[in-house]
Amino acid sequence: MSPACSLNCTSEKLPDSKKKFAKCAVLPTLNATLHYTYDTSNSSLSVAFVAAPAASEGWTAWAINPTGTGMLGAQALLALKSKGSLLVKKYNLSSYASIQEVDKLAFDVWDLKVESGTSGKYVIYASLKVPDRVEKLNQVWQVGANVTNGQPQKHEMTNENLGSKAELQLVEKETAASPNGSPAPAPTAGTGTGTNSGSRRFADLSLGGFALIVASIVF
Repeated sequence: MSPACSLNCTSEKLPDSKKKFAKCAVLPTLNATLHYTYDTSNSSLSVAFVAAPAASEGWTAWAINPTGTGMLGAQALLALKSKGSLLVKKYNLSSYASIQEVDKLAFDVWDLKVESGTSGKYVIYASLKVPDRVEKLNQVWQVGANVTNGQPQKHEMTNENLGSKAELQLVEKETAASPNGSPAPAPTAGTGTGTNSGSRRFADLSLGGFALIVASIVF
């Protein structure tokens, strides 16, 4: 069974019980999930990204790439432990040679925090501004085992790590009508999504390779 099928995001409990999200998606690698609500009235996306670091003192990260489909240009939220405290930082992944911690990403971010979840997982909460009338976003995510002097270190290069990239479909596609006027059967998908009520939906996740290779610090 693949990691994507071994999880059920609809039954996953978040440490902040006051946070409620309209949908959730089991991401195809790294045993990660994304809970999210897209608000079309103000073009905002609220998320909770859930994943375990590769080691107890490691790091996790989730990012949106507004300009491409891979690492370069990705705007990342990265959770790590520094001096015993769990923190979430912002990174602009603008180069393969280094990553840059920044105060502000390419889009506005608010309500940013991180909490410890079950089974050693980190839960990154955030709300972010997205383009008006956007229907899908390019997301990337990653986990690593080491943090040195408050900085994330290189992650593994397994198939799981290299496949941590997908489209996040925010607006559901309309079902085309069949020639006789009846709705056509809904397409099948391999990656499940759900709502807090437990109903099943499917996220449009287009997979691809995701190699993050930098000199000394790699996301």
